Amino acid sequence: MIQFLNGGVYLINGKQVIPDGGKAVDKLKAAVGVNPVPEEAKKNTIAYGILKAHNTSGNMKDLQLKFDKLISHDITFVGIIQTARAAGLKKFPVPYVLTNCHNSLCAVGGTINEDDHMFGLTCAKKYGGVYVPPHQAVIHQFAREMISGGGKMILGSDSHTRYGALGSMSIGEGGPELVKQLLDKTYDIPMPDVVGVYMTGAPVPGVGPQDVALAIIGAVFANGYVKNKVMEFVGPGVSNLSTDFRIGVDVMTTETTCLSSIWKTDDKIKTYYEIHGRGGEYKELNPGAVTYYESMILVELDKIKPMIAMPFHPSNTYTIEEVNQNLMDILENVEKCAQVILDSKIPYTLRNKVHNGKLLVDQGIIAGCAGGGFENICDAADILKGHSIGVDAFSLSVYPASTPIYMELTKNGILADLLEIGVVIKTAFCGPCFGAGDIPANNAFSIRHSTRNFPNREGSKIQNGQISSVALMDARSIAATAANKGYLTSATEYAGEYRRPVYHFDSNIYANRVFDSKGVTDPFVEIQFGPNIKDWPTMPKLSEHLLLKVVSEIHDPVTTTDELIPSGETSSYRSNPLGLAEFTLARKDPDYVRRAKEVKKAELAIEIKNNPAEALPEIQPVLATVQKKFPSVNSANLGVGSVIFAVKPGDGSAREQAASCQKVLGGWANIANEYATKRYRSNLINWGILPFLISSGDLPFNNGDYLFVPNVRKSIEEKDEIITSYVVRDNLKKFEMKFGNLTDNERKILLKGCLINYYKR
Repeated sequence: MIQFLNGGVYLINGKQVIPDGGKAVDKLKAAVGVNPVPEEAKKNTIAYGILKAHNTSGNMKDLQLKFDKLISHDITFVGIIQTARAAGLKKFPVPYVLTNCHNSLCAVGGTINEDDHMFGLTCAKKYGGVYVPPHQAVIHQFAREMISGGGKMILGSDSHTRYGALGSMSIGEGGPELVKQLLDKTYDIPMPDVVGVYMTGAPVPGVGPQDVALAIIGAVFANGYVKNKVMEFVGPGVSNLSTDFRIGVDVMTTETTCLSSIWKTDDKIKTYYEIHGRGGEYKELNPGAVTYYESMILVELDKIKPMIAMPFHPSNTYTIEEVNQNLMDILENVEKCAQVILDSKIPYTLRNKVHNGKLLVDQGIIAGCAGGGFENICDAADILKGHSIGVDAFSLSVYPASTPIYMELTKNGILADLLEIGVVIKTAFCGPCFGAGDIPANNAFSIRHSTRNFPNREGSKIQNGQISSVALMDARSIAATAANKGYLTSATEYAGEYRRPVYHFDSNIYANRVFDSKGVTDPFVEIQFGPNIKDWPTMPKLSEHLLLKVVSEIHDPVTTTDELIPSGETSSYRSNPLGLAEFTLARKDPDYVRRAKEVKKAELAIEIKNNPAEALPEIQPVLATVQKKFPSVNSANLGVGSVIFAVKPGDGSAREQAASCQKVLGGWANIANEYATKRYRSNLINWGILPFLISSGDLPFNNGDYLFVPNVRKSIEEKDEIITSYVVRDNLKKFEMKFGNLTDNERKILLKGCLINYYKR
């Protein structure tokens, strides 16, 4: 089903796979008549060509990229624009789309969600952007329909910014990276490795894109096979997939922790662009005659079975067949893992969901950028035809990903079919993907064709004693389960036919509702602010030395951004840096905010009175211990702040607030064995938070300890590999940390204290 080829792989004419090394290379020489050179053959990847076209550095080893277009939603665009305005923004230098698909319910926090929307509309008018009103489209579907383009690059402030199936190499990043683009700066990364994803065969009926995606995620997440790399989809199997199918696989590549994705294109993609009235955006993309990949994933599409990702991660995958055959063992294992993730704070069980030897689920959802596509909903409707959802607890909601999809489903009768059998049809909204909307009952089990199933992604609150959970599945198997009154069922058991109606796109829907400035600014427009939209507080530059108090210690194998700053109803406060910060680590370490604020008082005392001990008396003996070895340390050259430790933080969302909330609470550093994603580490740096690394094993410090990092500015300036630090107790206990690779610009940002300070220079 999924196999790996390591150590370098050649692809000949897009069809023949030859692993590098030994006799294989001799075979390759005979096949192509030349002596292949890996460094030259790497340039024949699709990814290399697109990156080269967007690189401004003149050096393909160290890229400085400028993107063709930008896109954000209403959780992120306020903070991005506010940051750019603080640094002198006058106009959007490239097309920038502002969608409203996350806080579109306007149901929490009074007027603040709609205030954010009006902020976005007035900024689109003033700076020359595009504004997509609530309920028109989820961010990524609008991008696919209206701004994607062959060979283009798009940067988005949502982690699922993936349009590679349409030939657009796209990256989801934290807001500060979009700020750089808005200020005509660049996105700086080393040239990423490119991993080939070679597809063969065709999916059997009942297998959908989420099944293929989950099979790949389950195979590659734990071993980091594609982490921070580009996944390039090639091989004869690609042509056997519809455009919607490719899109459904592509959007889930984010959950592998890859940097980006790109696919070969063909007439099916050309037709997609033509249907949407943008035929000129199509570009045929194929790897070269002799192409070299750093490694390769072999995907046999015909061998993939309907999949399920059990709570609480998209990589916790099984076939539905496996779950049904080993039900009690698998559920018991999920329960054990859950108690680790939930810190044994509340009871959690799934085995009580077993009735008559079958797993009975409570809710189904087909939604968002992954599930809300036209083909997914049509296939689900075919499976459900002639059935009903029933009058018991089980419910099924469907969210078409855009109003044009909604319209076409209305015209062809699909929505009428679904409504008649008890399915609830919603508007385009991302809520079920992050815990807002369709929140199930306590201890309920929800199956969803959406992107993530982290804890609380269904909206429960551990701190209030609530817990339910999500399993990820394909729309087809969700429909089969619904047809079976909630008993977990694979779509391969459906014996009927898929009608596959033709899709027609109605462009008038957007023409009549979406504001598009066409890049024209109107400097006379007054930006509309709401009372919750606040400027960023002043943030100091990095001091010569740092005294850090450990205020949270997390030993989970992976810590998601949802745990660092919860999603759901907290999203309403994303335009208020200090207001949102009150929720930091609320579901993982509820005492974090109080501890961080205490240390923040000491930082403020230095700024105002030059005496941190006055605000936090416990610092006095700590300073005395430090000064025995470092007598020159004083309030004038010392910074005081908080630090958290997590084994592997940052999996999941691109939201910058996972870092910025720590910063406004006085956070100066993270310490980790590894950072889960490039985007979280970048968020830390852009907010002036030092991304320390420490070797795995026993920690030299505990929660509540003070750490002293001498000469930290000098270490950054001089690019020291080892950062000698000390645990401060009755004496100083030395230990070592590292930064890993830092670019020159990243060093400058850290020294200035954050990206805002850097651009104010």
